[in-house]
Amino acid sequence: MHVLRSRRRLGCAITKGAETRDRLTHIAAAEGLSLRAYLARLADTLLTPAERAERAEQARAVLNAWNGYALTPAEQDDLDAELDRRLTRATGR
Repeated sequence: MHVLRSRRRLGCAITKGAETRDRLTHIAAAEGLSLRAYLARLADTLLTPAERAERAEQARAVLNAWNGYALTPAEQDDLDAELDRRLTRATGR
C-alpha cells in the first residue's frame, strides 16, 4: 500500500492494495469517519521506532530508580525473544 500526501491539503490516495483501501474505508465509515479522518486518528495512536525506543528507555530508567531493576543487554535479548515466541504462538504466525 502506498499512501501519497499532498502538500496543498491534508488528504491521501491509497494507490496500491484496493482490498486494504476498501477495508479501511469500510472501517472508517462504520465509525462515522472519512478515510482521511480515520487515518489521521490512527496515525495519532502510533509511535515511530524512535518514539518506542525513547519510551522503552524511560521505562527502564523508572524501573531502575524505583527498585534498582536493570537488565543486562543479554537478559533484554532473552526477554525479547521470549516475547516474540509467545506472540507467534498466540497469533499463529
